[in-house]
Amino acid sequence: MNLVYADENGNVFDHPDFIALGRSGDMIVEIMEEELIPLPNGATLVSLPFTRPIGLNPDSGEMQMLPGGAQAVGALLPQGFTRLCLPGYVKADKNEKLPLFGYTAVVWKDGGFYVTAEQCDDPERWDPLNCDRGELGIQVERILAKYPENRLYKHLSNCALGYECLTSSNTFLGRWEGAVPVSYSCNAGCFGCISEQPDDSGFVAPQTRMNFKPTVEEVVEIMLEHLREPESIISFGQGCEGEPSTQARIIVEAMNRVRSQNSLGYININTNAGLTDYMRAIVDAGLNLMRVSTISALDDHYNAYYKPRGYTLKNVEKSLKYASDNGVYTSINYLIFPGVTDREEEIEAMIGFVKRTGLKLIQMRNLNIDPESYLAIIPKAQGEIYGMKQMLEIFREELPDVVIGSYTHVPPAALRR
Repeated sequence: MNLVYADENGNVFDHPDFIALGRSGDMIVEIMEEELIPLPNGATLVSLPFTRPIGLNPDSGEMQMLPGGAQAVGALLPQGFTRLCLPGYVKADKNEKLPLFGYTAVVWKDGGFYVTAEQCDDPERWDPLNCDRGELGIQVERILAKYPENRLYKHLSNCALGYECLTSSNTFLGRWEGAVPVSYSCNAGCFGCISEQPDDSGFVAPQTRMNFKPTVEEVVEIMLEHLREPESIISFGQGCEGEPSTQARIIVEAMNRVRSQNSLGYININTNAGLTDYMRAIVDAGLNLMRVSTISALDDHYNAYYKPRGYTLKNVEKSLKYASDNGVYTSINYLIFPGVTDREEEIEAMIGFVKRTGLKLIQMRNLNIDPESYLAIIPKAQGEIYGMKQMLEIFREELPDVVIGSYTHVPPAALRR
């Protein structure tokens, strides 16, 4: 398996002599054959700025950095694929931060690109190639003309056309999971937040957070427009907003009005679930699906990343258990990182968390972050690091009734509320 690298102009090459290596946390590691799959459809190769690729020189048996202007290359995986290793690299300038993406190790093998990844879900619905951009433009114009005063649709049109967000695109295409953002504020200060960064963070937020408070009528219009099929999903809590439960009053009133007129489809919330009383009110209003974002079931790790304001991980657990006990199909948006998520103590804590809360689904989501910055703020490993592939095997063995996936699904018939 040959090392893949890029030149200063972004041209990608495979090295004829050097063997590709990966990273687990801050350690350079060998890549195992069983960790490799062909580069999936919808994946993107990118060069990592400010880096130098590292490969294994088979003649000397030593790790070696490529000289000159060569840069490391990583793959950005589509939803449905869980990365197992980061690219093997060192920073050429330790003060520089990588753009906020989830980089996966890529190699050249048998005449094609391969990545260190495992497929955990069907990627079809979230393959960008399945979003017809021409049809999307037509539907955006149609919806904006139909609801000319609805600021949420105007906001989502930029998300769909400008950022090419698939969830907001679905809102206009009237299919699958659609977006209805509601909050401009947040009760957490996530490290590397994708929609809002302090001026001194060193990160550039890849998208802009909404800056207004929608009316109940604006929310209801979007929900009723989207919930036209039995298996459609409308979701509060998007990458372009803060924490949706901070606007619980709007959500509850909108849900009550929608359900008084329409029983079709599913109402989902993507949330940090820290505001337990608000979450209970949203559950009681008839919530169907809840996806809770977490990076760890350990307090010190969780707090270092989320910087929660006015809540703790125990609040998150209480919210999830209340939802599960009341028939909501619950899942976690598990932000995973090779060399961290697969630590012995992290695995043990997460298994306990899942069992206590009655979770039905773990959505494995590759953490978009500058690795060095992330590793600098979280606790050091306390036990063995098992590797991501073995971690997935442990979860499947210890949690046989929990689905390992990558995105929100309509629940099985037996579990529908």
